[in-house]
Amino acid sequence: MLLAVDVGNTQTHLGVFDRDNLLYEWRASTDAGRTADELALMFGQFLALAGLSFTRSITGVAISSVVPPATQELREMTLKYFGFPPLVVEPGTRTGIGVMTDHPREVGADRIANAVAAHEMYPNEGVVVVDFGTAITVDAVSGEGKYLGGAIAPGIDTSAAALFSATAQIQRVELVAPPSAIGRNTINSVQSGVIFGTASLVDGLIERVTQEMGGSEEGTVSVVATGGLAGTVVEHCRRVGHIEPMLTLRGLRLIFERNFPGVRAEADGVEARAGDKQGQQGAGPTFPEGCAGSRGI
Repeated sequence: MLLAVDVGNTQTHLGVFDRDNLLYEWRASTDAGRTADELALMFGQFLALAGLSFTRSITGVAISSVVPPATQELREMTLKYFGFPPLVVEPGTRTGIGVMTDHPREVGADRIANAVAAHEMYPNEGVVVVDFGTAITVDAVSGEGKYLGGAIAPGIDTSAAALFSATAQIQRVELVAPPSAIGRNTINSVQSGVIFGTASLVDGLIERVTQEMGGSEEGTVSVVATGGLAGTVVEHCRRVGHIEPMLTLRGLRLIFERNFPGVRAEADGVEARAGDKQGQQGAGPTFPEGCAGSRGI
């Protein structure tokens, strides 16, 4: 089984795959100060909820992270507790898509994983990926599987926090959609501005990106949304056709399989091997000749 880990600025999303199937998934707050041992404690508790452990069933770990200190601690944790190096999505990792930006090394690993999964969902089609996180990213992927670039805007919570901290008379409110766009009190006015305003921002960016991709007519380019806050806004967007909450994790699975195709085929024998090796560190993935551990290149 594969453990996929997506480390965002605010949340860390974990999922366990058996072949193509996502069996379990959990979310935790991201803390860049957690040590490898503290991460192991957290991961171990999640795995225990599913009847799994470091030495039982998990044969690979794939990581995307936009928090460098956490990335390093996750590397150490995986080596120490799983007994093998993780695949970290980074420059040089085989992903199966071309990155056509001016500075490919600057593109976040989560955006690459999203692009990989979106292209798998919509092969031979242009697709726009909207990720609702600490920041909102709107990314373009061509039908040929090339990541073209995108836009970055403040996320819902980020925008609201800036508003609350910079204004003396506006208090924090629950970030839900109000009854109407015309707020008749301060609470509803703030909710309208944040929720409906974000929806309009996203629709506007999708329209511009779609036009630049050559799909000026609605429907010629597919649009998929993901991210922990997608559900708050997407129902108020006119241009988002589909929500896939697990898009990043599914992208990590695809990237892992493209780097270590043999590991997937071992899934049927995992339980027997784990029983034979109780008390020992996990066998982990068998790295193809020429691959440099966590670099996957």
